[in-house]
Amino acid sequence: LIVIDTPPTRNALDFLEAPHRMAEFFGGRLLRWLTAPYRAGGGRGARLVNFASKPFYQVADRILGTQFLQDIAEFFLNFQSMYDGFVTRAQVVERLLHDRRTTFLVVTTLESAPLREAEIFCGELTKREFPCGALITNKTLPESFTADAGAEAGAALIANAHRLADVLALTGVEALADTAIDERVLRTVGESFRNFSVVAAREAELRVELQTWVEGELVNVPSLDADVHDLSGLAEIANHLFT
Repeated sequence: LIVIDTPPTRNALDFLEAPHRMAEFFGGRLLRWLTAPYRAGGGRGARLVNFASKPFYQVADRILGTQFLQDIAEFFLNFQSMYDGFVTRAQVVERLLHDRRTTFLVVTTLESAPLREAEIFCGELTKREFPCGALITNKTLPESFTADAGAEAGAALIANAHRLADVLALTGVEALADTAIDERVLRTVGESFRNFSVVAAREAELRVELQTWVEGELVNVPSLDADVHDLSGLAEIANHLFT
């Protein structure tokens, strides 16, 4: 399991492209050019002549200096015994990432910026032939906010806040004796529920839209009552992911 928490998308793509780039670098023409004079030359004087005799090295010498080129070439020449191992491991990792048994799960919220990043990332995975198994929408509002009964209850709290406050004041509970406070709290609760219902309805619309371009599964994980910090919290998330 590899978890990459790297917004923006470019950083995650860099991670996925790293094995291929490493293999290209260690087998690349530039590296062969840098070490060619050392592999062909004898002593240090011969290496200096070899550096100066090639147009590429003449230009590089003017920009970087002969000593710098020699140091770089010597470093990679000493490193040469490890080239094959690096290239082999990079190729193995690249094959593993493209293997049909490997699956990428992209996690996003339904806010505009993260969702746009997720859309771009899923598209890039497809373009690079990485298997995208699922798009997980995280911290969404519960579906209960879109229920008609809930919307009606929220509207009733707003419309009848004054009358309900009078009823609460008659209960004899000291904390409910102030009808002005009771009414304000009831209206706030009703308005908050109405606002959440609007957001939940928009999230439901977005999930329908997502199904038009998500190649894998579309999985929804709603906001939980508490932060996930123990096994029971992880089990609750797993319940949403795998049911």
